[in-house]
Amino acid sequence: MTYEFDADLWRWESRTDHWTFVSLPTDVADEILDLAGPVTRGFGSVRVETSVGSSTWRTSIFPDGAAGTYVLPVKRAVREREGLDVGSTAHVQLRLVDL
Repeated sequence: MTYEFDADLWRWESRTDHWTFVSLPTDVADEILDLAGPVTRGFGSVRVETSVGSSTWRTSIFPDGAAGTYVLPVKRAVREREGLDVGSTAHVQLRLVDL
């Protein structure tokens, strides 16, 4: 299953020097939760292949119980290559892996 959406980059407040994420739209997160069911990995993560601009990589999305969605980490190398920073809007393509 593949999803496409725009989302703003934000920094995890507990570790401002390392972790930058985008939050998945709640309708996308709800559908992924229904599809993944018990087939999650550590911390409830789901394996994905994702693209932002010309960058494509494999990673995991993680549940954010407070926001009721999943979050996707965006590495510094990707942010630099794509000219993105905290507050920027990224166009994300996301494909579920191993489901």
